[in-house]
Amino acid sequence: MIVIMGIHIAPAAVADFHKVLNDHPRYWGERDLRSLHLLAMVQEFGSTCLVARAEDGIHGYIFGFVTPNGTGYVHLIATRDDARGTGLGRRLYTAFAEAAERHGARQLKAITSIENTGSIAFHRRLGFDTKIADDYNGPGQAMAVFHRELPLNVSRP
Repeated sequence: MIVIMGIHIAPAAVADFHKVLNDHPRYWGERDLRSLHLLAMVQEFGSTCLVARAEDGIHGYIFGFVTPNGTGYVHLIATRDDARGTGLGRRLYTAFAEAAERHGARQLKAITSIENTGSIAFHRRLGFDTKIADDYNGPGQAMAVFHRELPLNVSRP
């Protein structure tokens, strides 16, 4: 568990998953991404599905897993509306990278829609290489694909 400024980053529990879904708009605004939230992620990959807890609830989360080829794949990362701009996303990624390395990861990967310019900028600031992959999510559905080697040594700019 990582504790910084009253926020504890620790593995997610099933109850945390349900809290995140109940507060979905606080993390995702008007975008409905509930279908991407899979309870099996927390149940099967609990050590790499992390939440950032404080006294007033979950400030952010990152759900991912490590593939057999040593890739730490980030499925979802989100910070609550009142936690944006605090460096929490960077801290969540660092905690995930450390957990992934403990499970044998040598690199990180994530994807997002090409319209998600905020996510693209965030991943580039973390040192990810970004490529646009045509038809990644089906015909005519390009995605931004991020890769970077571990370790993830990033500091707040």
